[in-house]
Amino acid sequence: MEKKRKEMEKAKSGLRLAMEELCLYSSGDEKEEQVQVKAQEQPRSSTMDLLSVSKQLLRVLDEIGPTLLVLRQDIQQNIQRLQDLLETDSSKYASLTAIVTEEVEQGTVKKTKSCTRAIIWLSRSISFSKCLMERLLKAPELSLSEIVEEAYAKTLKPWHGWISSAAYKVAMKLVPEREVLIALLMGNCQDFEDLTEDAKMLTYAVQPMLEEIDAISVKHNLDKLKSS
Repeated sequence: MEKKRKEMEKAKSGLRLAMEELCLYSSGDEKEEQVQVKAQEQPRSSTMDLLSVSKQLLRVLDEIGPTLLVLRQDIQQNIQRLQDLLETDSSKYASLTAIVTEEVEQGTVKKTKSCTRAIIWLSRSISFSKCLMERLLKAPELSLSEIVEEAYAKTLKPWHGWISSAAYKVAMKLVPEREVLIALLMGNCQDFEDLTEDAKMLTYAVQPMLEEIDAISVKHNLDKLKSS
């Protein structure tokens, strides 16, 4: 039974896993809530939400292969930076606002290795993936390379220097066929309708988090922050 469960978990698409984990962090365990009806509700951790979705995004990129290696490396580094900070004090750094506010007060917010930069770039990477997925499912006439280029131009390119932009141009030449990516995203337990539904639900679930990060960035004049 346990072996079968693990096989089913492995076969799930990255989208389904990301959706399940985001819902877990955002809503908590329903059964536990019923048992502890009178217990004080724990506040949602926007930091954990961001880490959860970002980690599942890595899983999707791993399925695609080395095509978007540059994006994967950036995401991994930013995840680690934010994860390390959270582990020092999970209560203090439960919210993204608290992290950014502290770095603003310390004057380190624009440092190359600041957690604020990590937050902003993880948000942009998720926005890129969200845009890519929406176009993948809504524009069947476009090739995957066209979709990737369009998503990149809207979400990441405005903030990249020439070195990063050049690296992405090379990566785009290695993008697989759209049918290959769709098959990888579906896994063994889904059909196209399931994938479409998962994509819609995940897009809806991550939107409040992305809006929160955008609001924080604008408040502290960080929304135009470029790669160093």
